Amino acid sequence: MAEEEGAVIELRQRKKPKSSENKESAKEEKINDTPIPERAPKYVLFQRFAKIFIGCLAAVTSGMMYALYLSAYHERKFWFSNRQELEREITFQGDSAIYYSYYKDMLKAPSFERGVYELTHNNKTVSLKTINAVQQMSLYPELIASVLYQATGSNEIIEPVYFYIGIVFGLQGIYVTALFVTSWLMSGTWLAGMLTVAWFIINRVDTTRIEYSIPLRENWALPYFACQVAALTGYLKSNLNTYGERFCYLLMSASTYTFMMMWEYSHYLLFLQAISLFLLDSFSLEQSDKVHEVYKIYIFSLFLGYLLQFENSALLVSPLLSLVVALMLAKCLQVKKGTFIAKIMKVINFYLVCTLTVTLNIIMKMFVPHKEHGHMLKFLEVKFGLNMTKNFTMNWLLCQESLQAPSRAFFLRLTQSSVLPFYTLVLIICFFSMLQVIFRRINGKSLKETVTLEDGRIGERPEIIYHVIHTILLGSLAMVIEGLKYLWTPYVCMLAAFGVCSPELWMTLFKWLRLRTVHPVLLALILSMAVPTIIGLSLWKEFFPRLMTELTELQEFYDPDTVELMTWIKRQAPVAAVFAGSPQLMGAIKLCTGWMVTSLPLYNDDDLLKRNENIYQIYSKRSAEDIYKILTSYKTNYLIVEDAICNEVGTTRGCRVKDLLDIANGHVVCEEGDKLTYSKYGRFCHEQSLHFKDLYHLQQNAIFFNLCGIFGNQSMDI
Repeated sequence: MAEEEGAVIELRQRKKPKSSENKESAKEEKINDTPIPERAPKYVLFQRFAKIFIGCLAAVTSGMMYALYLSAYHERKFWFSNRQELEREITFQGDSAIYYSYYKDMLKAPSFERGVYELTHNNKTVSLKTINAVQQMSLYPELIASVLYQATGSNEIIEPVYFYIGIVFGLQGIYVTALFVTSWLMSGTWLAGMLTVAWFIINRVDTTRIEYSIPLRENWALPYFACQVAALTGYLKSNLNTYGERFCYLLMSASTYTFMMMWEYSHYLLFLQAISLFLLDSFSLEQSDKVHEVYKIYIFSLFLGYLLQFENSALLVSPLLSLVVALMLAKCLQVKKGTFIAKIMKVINFYLVCTLTVTLNIIMKMFVPHKEHGHMLKFLEVKFGLNMTKNFTMNWLLCQESLQAPSRAFFLRLTQSSVLPFYTLVLIICFFSMLQVIFRRINGKSLKETVTLEDGRIGERPEIIYHVIHTILLGSLAMVIEGLKYLWTPYVCMLAAFGVCSPELWMTLFKWLRLRTVHPVLLALILSMAVPTIIGLSLWKEFFPRLMTELTELQEFYDPDTVELMTWIKRQAPVAAVFAGSPQLMGAIKLCTGWMVTSLPLYNDDDLLKRNENIYQIYSKRSAEDIYKILTSYKTNYLIVEDAICNEVGTTRGCRVKDLLDIANGHVVCEEGDKLTYSKYGRFCHEQSLHFKDLYHLQQNAIFFNLCGIFGNQSMDI
């Protein structure tokens, strides 16, 4: 009976195919219908298990090796283990010093509850100002690190600083592992993951800022975002089973919320991701149900974050919430697919979502009390040439290298490592394949449920299209502001590695070229193995010796002047003293001494930005009386003037602090028609430095300049 049924099936298969492709598929079905030995499924299962096991082992090993590499490089760069505690703390620069100082405060607190209370009602950091440091500076990483340090009993095994940077390096290992897995899921081979890691490490100057500033919020947050992207990639795959789908959903939920808690700007990055998913859903490239499940994760994370971040109103007025709510409302107007009305409703739906998003965001900002970051909007206006300003803060931000357009050196580095050319090739093929799918849908042609290698339609895979749209959005931002390259470049490495290792991508290219001389499937399989192997060998030959040299070469970080300054403050300055100076130096003073300062190197608060501008007036052409009034308004006892700023000559003219102050104060002509205001006073830092040239004695309630070499050795009484 079974043989008769098999014969009927075989007969039907012979009648159905009319083309060579159908014949091949019929033969495959015939082969699949033939009796299989009992132990064949076990062999296939073992083969799959071995493939997954080796891939997971390679992913975890890559992450661990990268974390160990960062630790070894950090030790060689700063001689960290041979330094005293004060010298180690000086290596934390700018805002990194502020973050680590609060980690120290938590460890010094008598209890966790008391430590959190002191941070949320902090009046010992900035003079005349009480701040909720946990909310304003997103100090959840420091809270978690302090709890783990004390709960695990690590205080008896390892020093606090090593535990802190060890967690960050470990997260970077998770970051690399997540990129590995994402590329593996997209290409089907863990060889793509290995190539992703290689490109990431080689281009680490452009993929991460971990070498320059360890405690940055992005170094804590982006690993979770990479995990979320990996889970989303798996979740969007069409051939995912139920258990895999549930696992990806849970991982995506946990990583989305954690990412949102770690970084105050996380909701903007998730907003770009939501736009990518919206476009994916609009093109009907994936079931709407999956995409809308992701929207629910966004809403849950936003409201849970709002409650646990001290009712952070920034999350309620974020564009992410407005977009997601608009998408959920627009779903109610969707019409059954396949009709002419449905196509018209798609266009209306797109317009409706855009309109609702803007409208809801405006309404939320009208009714929800929130702190408007006006300087961000003004900066964007000036950045894109929509406005002109003489404001010191705006011009100072525009002069920062990280906020300018990418330099040629950036593109040259990516080209030399070969990642940019291959990324461009992969992006072009995937993008045009995506366009083919869109036009096919517009013409009413249905998509295949399962895309095979012979089809050569990589643009029909929803996870690929999501990554194409997402990388285009991130790349567009990176082309405007260089600091955003750290969001884009890791996914450049991942997408390029996926493409060169994917037979489907090569098959798509061969379909367009109508290759006849060689069997396209065979050639695609060969290239998907040969090209990454050649790339890997060339990278090994050229860059591996450089990486080894970095680990063997001892670098010197020695700053005795700063050490002497911090030592003097701790020994001589009164406990209630308030220090004023450049924001970067104030961060170091807060960390190394614990004394109160007038400003901080943070640029998300309008009041702190105004304080920075006022303190910087010590480098302007204003009278001593004006400077005295500014300093006393912040209860300043000590002022530190840096020669590096006062006599600055290295940076581009017009971007030096003193030049920007002269423009803001009207002491130079900025535009045609502006009046030139002559100041009868010399530059304050120059005048006082000359006047107190021979003084070295430091007195209580004194202003001192250029202390200990780079900070000066003069003083004056207020």
